[in-house]
Amino acid sequence: MTGNNEAELSRLLKAAIAGDERAYAGFLARTAALVRGFARRKIVQGGVDPEDVVQETLLAIHVKRHTWRQDAPVLPWIYAIARFKLIDAFRRRGRRIEVEIDEIAETFAEPETETVSERDINRVLESLPPAQRSVVSAVSVEGRSIGETAAKFGISETAVRVSLHRGLAAIAKRFGRQ
Repeated sequence: MTGNNEAELSRLLKAAIAGDERAYAGFLARTAALVRGFARRKIVQGGVDPEDVVQETLLAIHVKRHTWRQDAPVLPWIYAIARFKLIDAFRRRGRRIEVEIDEIAETFAEPETETVSERDINRVLESLPPAQRSVVSAVSVEGRSIGETAAKFGISETAVRVSLHRGLAAIAKRFGRQ
């Protein structure tokens, strides 16, 4: 920015501090353009939006405009605030890299469906005592309810639940799952 622009921004900010709203609007518009260019030059990878840096900088300037010394140049003051806001934005982003999910979606593995053959089921059921085998088969293989299974075998629903639980626990233990 040239010396004329420095002088113009200083004049606008002085008028704004004195209460001139139009001067303040002009100052903010010109400052936003400067900070936007600064942020776009400094942000080379994604993850930080230059517009966020512009807005944070303008907000900080608004809150701290009384701290600007009117005998000092305004541009270094603006750029210092913008630099700190840019650093804050990078800190908030952290060291993570953001990637659009659409860019890598085809690299995900499809979930595999677990299939069990009827022979495997029969082999597992054969390892259970006959009463547990009947209950586990009725509920887990045939899809009967606890009440239906209790009526079928002439036992209480509680006995069905206990037998089912013990049978499934034995199967899980056999396959190394707790």
